[in-house]
Amino acid sequence: MRKATLPSSDVLTPEALRLLRKIAECGSFAGAARASGLVPSTLTYRVGQIEQALDVLLFDRRSHLARPTEACRELLREGERLIADIDAVATRVRRLATGWERSLTIAVDAIIDRSAIVDMCSAFFLLDPPTRLRLRYESLNGTLDAVTSEQADLAIGVVADASTVADLGVRQMGSSTFVFVVAPGHPLARAPEPLGDDVIRQYRAIAVGDSSHAAAGRMTIRLLSGQDVFTVPDMATMCCSLLGGLGVGYLPAELAQSHVDAGRLVIKCVDRSGGETRVNYVWPRKSIALQGKGMQWWLAELARPDRQSALLNRIPDYCMYAGRPPSS
Repeated sequence: MRKATLPSSDVLTPEALRLLRKIAECGSFAGAARASGLVPSTLTYRVGQIEQALDVLLFDRRSHLARPTEACRELLREGERLIADIDAVATRVRRLATGWERSLTIAVDAIIDRSAIVDMCSAFFLLDPPTRLRLRYESLNGTLDAVTSEQADLAIGVVADASTVADLGVRQMGSSTFVFVVAPGHPLARAPEPLGDDVIRQYRAIAVGDSSHAAAGRMTIRLLSGQDVFTVPDMATMCCSLLGGLGVGYLPAELAQSHVDAGRLVIKCVDRSGGETRVNYVWPRKSIALQGKGMQWWLAELARPDRQSALLNRIPDYCMYAGRPPSS
């Protein structure tokens, strides 16, 4: 009858992996037993259990030496990684017990400067937190939906009305003024001002799409009925498309001004003003006692005026696409 063997998961413990590593370092069972404070027979028995469970030979025992086989070397390589992972998990669990969240998901709207978000993430990581961060980029209603649908713990750059949603913390982080711009070679660049809706409607509009998955929640800003629309996923693509003369649209004044100064875009006066858009950050309302240390840090940082300014003060030249007149 074949002798019953233990499952490999029962014998491949961190202690067993360290024991195999000690044998490989010492080059003999006797030396490893002395270094580990074990009786040689006990050490030999434990190695035998591992070999039987894996059905492989781990050491070449000839000439009173213990040379690791190729199978053993692979096991030791993987074992080092597993031991490191176990140690990392133990450290993580201890730190999570001190009040840090396991993870935080942050929804970032297209209106927010991504380099400023990366700067905030960098500052957060300097704390060496056990909290894992996940960013997701949204736009319009989709940014608010990410929090209300519990797919995100925090939303930055919400322009949709969040005042009617219960149990949400809402704080204004600033506002953004939008201006109507076209490329210098676009037909509207030479049209008399102010531009009326009937004139603008004749040309393709470029707009960032609403990332909301709820059909009833689709949000359109400053688009005219019957107007052809080129929908893009983010502000960077919209800026590049406007510079390339693919259409017309509204950009935040801070983003547009540098391109206007360089002659890459033209601001046009229109009957329908772009107006000012209030920008908020939103999170599920909880007491401070229930908030983890990670969320507390993000909310404290977002309350700082310099952070708010950086998040809304886009770097104008992140898109240096050489604009050209649209093809006729």
